[in-house]
Formats: sequence, structure tokens, C-alpha cells
Amino acid sequence: MEAVAKLRNYPTGPRRMRLLADVVRGMDVDKALSVLEHHPQHNAVPLAKLLKSAIANWEQGNDGKSAADANLVVKTIFVDEGRTIKRMRPAPQGRGYKIRKRSNHVTIIVDSKN
Repeated sequence: MEAVAKLRNYPTGPRRMRLLADVVRGMDVDKALSVLEHHPQHNAVPLAKLLKSAIANWEQGNDGKSAADANLVVKTIFVDEGRTIKRMRPAPQGRGYKIRKRSNHVTIIVDSKN
């Protein structure tokens, strides 16, 4: 049985989060957690937390069976664009520059190798 965890409206650009998601995709769960804990990008912290949540969801769905014994892997991870907050910044000669504050949605699916 696979388990899903979702992170919604995280305030960083989806392109930056996809770079980190590509590193973790297809890895064993233990290795992915250790990579995320030591990764310098600030997006690694919420992604590690989301992965821990997916592991807990898998354990709960499988009657408390340990995730370490089941050889869990990150089966699927994808990043979608979330809502964009639009702001205006003052610019010279009475103009305004648009600022787009982007966000993203991350979905992780973990499953056992078997």
C-alpha cells in the first residue's frame, strides 16, 4: 500500500523546489532523509518534514508495521505551481514594477519496494 503526503502553498518558487525533488526521487526513504537533512538549500527542511509525514502515513495505513523493515522508497514526488501573490514596487518616474511572490504544492508518494 502506498501513502501520500502533500505540502500546500509553500512560499518558494516551484523551480527551486523541483531541483531538490529531482535529487530525492526514486531513493530509499532513509537515504533521502539523510540527504535532505544535510542539504544546504532552505527548501530541504520542509521537504524532509513532508517525507517524515509520508512515512508516518504509510505506517498508520499498514497497522503500525515499521517503515525500516519494509524497504520504503520515494515512488513519486512532484511539484506543482501554487498561487502567485502579486505586489507592486515603486519605480522611477511614477511607474511601478510588478513583483510575483510564487508558491508551490509538493506531493510525495512512498511505497515498499516489493
